[in-house]
Amino acid sequence: MNAALIVVVALGGGAGAAGRFLLDGLINTGREFRLPVGTLTINITGSLLLGIIVGAATHLGAVPVAVLGTGVMGGYTTFSTASFETVRLARSGRITAAAINGLGMLVVSVAAATAGILLGGTL
Repeated sequence: MNAALIVVVALGGGAGAAGRFLLDGLINTGREFRLPVGTLTINITGSLLLGIIVGAATHLGAVPVAVLGTGVMGGYTTFSTASFETVRLARSGRITAAAINGLGMLVVSVAAATAGILLGGTL
């Protein structure tokens, strides 16, 4: 690992975070959902994309996987926000919504990652 790789991974993380901010804004602006749809969308698509990257790792090489996987997808997905939103739903008395959000996101994100790995492996 060298300094240039660290900088490129950090830039990828910034790009991923900016993409997350933009997509979440596009999904949520002017709308009110019963669940945090923006975060759900981001974490599920991020799991799928990371799965594709990991599945295609043997064809991509270590540097692109580090930049795209650790950097971009690390900045794009947001486990901490998903956790916070699940706790917020539960604390507001919306226990069913909290369970659907927390467990549903976990199950669907793992399924998306699995599909991505399988798809990426065929590239």
